[in-house]
Order: sequence, then C-alpha cells, then structure tokens
Amino acid sequence: MKYIKISILYFCALFLSCTGKQKNNILVSSPNKLIKVEFKLLENGEPAYWVTYKNEEVIKKSTLGFDLKDNPPFKTDFKIITSNIRSFNETWEMPWGEQKEVENKYNELKVELQETSELNRKLNIVFRIYDDGVGFRYEFPKQKNLEEVFITEENTAFNLTGNHKVWWIPGDWDIYEHLYNTTNFSEINAKGKAEHPNLAQTYIPENAVNTPVTMKTDKGLYVSFHEAALVDYSGMTLKVDTVNYKMKSVLVGSENVDYKVKRTVPFKTPWRTIQITDTAGDLIESKLIVNLNEPNKLSDISWFKPTKYTGIWWEMHLGKSSWDMASGKHGATTENTKAYIDFSSKNNIGAVLVEGWNTGWEHWIGFEDREGVFDFVTPYSDYNLQEVVRYGKEKGVEIMMHHETSAATQTYEKQQDTAYALMQNLGIHTVKTGYVGKILPKGEYHHGQYMVNQYNNAIIKAAKYQVAINAHEPIKATGLRRTYPNTISREGLRGQEFNAWASDGGNPPEHLTIVAFTRMLAGPIDYTPGIFDIKFNKWKKENQVNTTIAQQLALYVVIYSPVQMAADLIENYEGNPAFQFIKDVGVDWQQTKVINGEIGEFVTIARKERNSENWYVGGITDENSRELTIDFNFLSPNITYIATIYKDGEQAHWNNNPTDIIIQNKEITNQSKLNLKLTEGGGFAISLKPKKQ
Repeated sequence: MKYIKISILYFCALFLSCTGKQKNNILVSSPNKLIKVEFKLLENGEPAYWVTYKNEEVIKKSTLGFDLKDNPPFKTDFKIITSNIRSFNETWEMPWGEQKEVENKYNELKVELQETSELNRKLNIVFRIYDDGVGFRYEFPKQKNLEEVFITEENTAFNLTGNHKVWWIPGDWDIYEHLYNTTNFSEINAKGKAEHPNLAQTYIPENAVNTPVTMKTDKGLYVSFHEAALVDYSGMTLKVDTVNYKMKSVLVGSENVDYKVKRTVPFKTPWRTIQITDTAGDLIESKLIVNLNEPNKLSDISWFKPTKYTGIWWEMHLGKSSWDMASGKHGATTENTKAYIDFSSKNNIGAVLVEGWNTGWEHWIGFEDREGVFDFVTPYSDYNLQEVVRYGKEKGVEIMMHHETSAATQTYEKQQDTAYALMQNLGIHTVKTGYVGKILPKGEYHHGQYMVNQYNNAIIKAAKYQVAINAHEPIKATGLRRTYPNTISREGLRGQEFNAWASDGGNPPEHLTIVAFTRMLAGPIDYTPGIFDIKFNKWKKENQVNTTIAQQLALYVVIYSPVQMAADLIENYEGNPAFQFIKDVGVDWQQTKVINGEIGEFVTIARKERNSENWYVGGITDENSRELTIDFNFLSPNITYIATIYKDGEQAHWNNNPTDIIIQNKEITNQSKLNLKLTEGGGFAISLKPKKQ
C-alpha cells in the first residue's frame, strides 16, 4: 500500500510583531473557533497557558518548564523573542487504518523564548489547535549555552476546572495491564493498586495515572490527556493533586542514572495532547494523535497486509499445551501448526501465530540470568520452521513469527538483524514481540527512555527487512504508526489472557466499554477476541470469559486492529454458525462511525470495509442489559443491504448463559432503524452486504 499525501489545501503564516516590545499574551483558536488557547508569561517570566471550549474554561492557568541536572531550573525569567501563527490543512492517506483519508487541519502558535538572565538559554513552545483538541510540545533550539540536556523532570501542568469523573489506570512505570478504575478525580489512589499478584512486574512511585486518561466534566464535556510522537524520550505519567484538581507530568525514570531524559540540542519533545469533544464517540473518531506525528518515512508498505489470524496461543493459557518442550505437552509442533494452517486456509484467515517455536522457554521467566536464553532462529526439534512456512504458502496462509525477549533487551538487540533476515528470507512479514518480566539491564523500566528507544529502534530496523511489529508489553502507542506504518498493533492493556488465569476473576464486563474510550484512543489494540468456549470448564473451572459470545463477535468491530486474532481453539469454531461473522468481518477500513456510546457503559461502532461496499457494526455493553436503537443513515443511499445479525439470545447472560445467540437475516437500507436488546455483558455484531440484483 503506497502512502500518498493527497493535498495541502491552505497554508499561511501570520507573524506577530517581531520587533520592539512583544505582546505578553497571545490567543489562538481552532479552525472552527470553538477551542481557544491563550499563552502568557507570568510576572516571574514563567510560561503559562489556558484552554477554553465554547468560551468555557477547560484547562485553567497551567505552567510549563523543566528541571535540569547541573543547570538552574528552566522555567522562569523568560521573555518572548518572536511568535508566529500559521494555518495548515492537508489530507493524507492511511496505508491501513480506521479510515482511508485523514484531514490534518490546525492553527499553530510558535513562541520563541529566551531567558533574561545571563545564561540566555532559549526554549520554544509550539501549540497546534485542532477542532477536536490541542497538542503542544517544547523545542530546544541550537544555542551556545545549552548543548546537552539532562532532564530530571518536565513540569507540564494540566489544571482542571473541577472534580471530574475519571477513567484511569495507575502511573505504573513498568506495565499498563491494570484494570481501569472509575472514580471522581479526588478519589484517585494509584498507589493502592501496587503489587498486583497477577502482574509480571509493577512499579508505582507516585499517586499518578498513565495516559490516555479520560474524563467527563460536570458540564458533560469529554476530555482525554495523552502524548504523541514519543521518540527518544521517557514516557509521561501524570501526578495528581486530588485536592486542587491538578495534574503535572512525571517522566518515567531509571535506577541507573540521576536524570530521566538525555538529549543533545537541538531536539523536540513529544506532543502533550488534550482531546476535547462534546460526545464520547467523538473521542474515538478523533485523529489528533496520529496527525501530530510526522508523515510516513517508509517508501513502501505494500508488503504488509491487514489480516485475521489464528494461533498456538490460547491453548497455552488454558493449560492444554505449553510453550516449552520439556513439559511433555509442547504446543508449537509441526503437526499442530499444520492443523491451524488447514483451518485458516478454509476459513478466510490469512495467518497463523506460533508461540513457543524456538528454544529457551524452559528458562525464560523467573530467572535473573535471562540474557542469551532465546536466539530467535533455532526451533525446537518437533517444529520444522521451513516446512510450516512452505505448507502455509501452499495453503495461502502466512506464518506470524513470535519473538519473546523475556525483557532481555541486549540479547534481542544483538540478534535482530539475524532474526529479521531469517523472516525476510522465509517471506514472513509480521512478528509479535514480547517483553515479559523486569527489564534487563536491571534498573530500567518498560516505559523509560531506554526502552522507548528499544521499541522504536526495533521498528526502524524491522522495516529494512519488510517486517511489521505487533508489540506486547510495549511502550504506549503515540501515533507513530503514521511515521512508521510497520508498527501495526500492540498490547499495552489488560488483555484477553487474564480471563484464562487471573486470580481476581478476569476482566469484568465493563472492561472494554472503558478501553474503547481510553487505551484505544492511543492506537490499535491486539486484544485477541473470539473466544467461543466461554466457560472452558474442560481446562479451567475456576476461570471464564466474562462476556457473551455475541460480544466476542462485536469486538472485531469495536476494538480496532489491522491484525485480529480468532483466538479460541480451532475445534471450538468447527460447526458453530456464529463463526461465519469472523470469516466475513473486515480488518481494513474505508470509514469509521461511532453510532453511540457512554464510557464504561456501552459503545456501538460501524466500519466500512476498504475496496467493497460491505459494512460491519459491533455493539457491546457492561454488566447492565440495555436496549439500543441503530440508525443506519451512514449506509450508501439507493442500496439495499442484506444484514446478518448476531445478537444475544432471549436467555443470554455473561455468566449464566453466555453462548445463547440468535442469528437472523434482514433487509436494511439507509432509512432503516433497528432496536436491539443487549443482555448483561452482551453485545451484537452485524454484517451488511449489498443485495445482489
């Protein structure tokens, strides 16, 4: 798929007075004039900003700046040297994604500052104001008095207007796999979530939250905070002041150095983002995060094809098989892989993931000396890598490679060229990476600058070998999929596997109705939906998936990823008519429309498949049953569609009767409306295909 920049529609530069006395406060609006940002230097020369929406304050006076090692604080005694405003508008094409064309339209303010002290250090602050929010970042321009920067803390403040309702996970430096909490801002207690027994590693040093963190104000406004273009920098958490309703950036650090970010001047920080919308659904439709990233740097991405996949994965979590060979029930065998290939080939599924194929799994977790355990090219003796690749090609199914690093980063870094070259030689274009456990070298955290560079450098190197990465235990998504479209998906949340073994009962029915408005705002999610054997009593009687089977189908539309797994054991799909939806549903979209939704309650999303007139709709609810009305006015006019509707049965319930499902066909046009009842923990999925004339 070739990346194409469609057009630049309008560009101008409006320069404020650059000579004489500078204005001390500057106001800039979004293109539709509804969002306004005011920038001002306070009396002590400290930079500050305000944000309003429809003339109502959203962000109160909030200050900006840095603490630096071996340097005075970099946040006061500034004067404005120059400032300029420009308007920009382009339309660019996603090579794959939730929609094909993306409008990137904003007004930009750039303020160049210099200290009045004898240091005369310089700092630029750039704001981009969109119709759906604000992004801003710092620029350290080239200068004589500041050549190398050691940032000990970034002091970016977000001061709120009240005690908002918040959906949050703790600001853990090592993992995002916490359940979301729903509280008022004043009730955030991140440290109370420390040392969860089901997490491989965790470190929560402050009462802080990870981003995206989404809020609803007393006035019914939706606001979400995150970051974009996280490159060569530490991930940002937000420390909360629960009394004064304030947040301040706290960068993820390291035990090995006494700073959090090391950079050579000139450089630019990641964007700090504030999405602001009237409805919860508008947050999902927002493209602010990807728009704040640089355009595609890869000349060609046509070798990556969005796809559905099956895999040797869920059976390990159930205990049917294991990753290691010494257990006597090794899952990644040539014979087992061929069975998955056969099933995928006959069911419109393009790839098979194989975990546990390479040697080393006997020594991969719970050990201090994990460096050198995996080599990423040597298979176990019962797995013939070349043969399964050959067999897959014969059947039209690609093998999806798996690289579990056990967080031994130096081993993986040294062997990436060899591993990616093997993939390229075999014609394998996608790899799922993993970083389970505490990072090696000791003292580093998953979300610090060291690991940000590990993840991003892997993406850049993989692209040279035409390899796309689906990262697990990753750094957060920040829209870099625009710049490097081979970063296709990632975990970065509490996934489906927790339902198989978590001691706290797995993911509650509300989980994904929150995820859609929080984590999914950051980018694609490899959640691994499609579990049909909800109770899996044959394997584990103490655990289950806490949804209906209809909701599992809906997730293929609601939770976006260009790689979607049919995650269950393949024998659980055989002969089940509900599997038809997984066979049919698309993975690459022309258009996305959020039909309705409230955070933590329900959401309905419709997506139109690229290169066809087919639409798919998915809706999910929390632990409460509800009735929803679907208006099909998004469909093309003058076309009659055959809708296949997969909905909760009359007796369905996520716990009592999760597999009760009704499948029916109905003719639908863009004038149609449909009332649907969703049971507790339930959902529905609809495929819409034009009626053949």
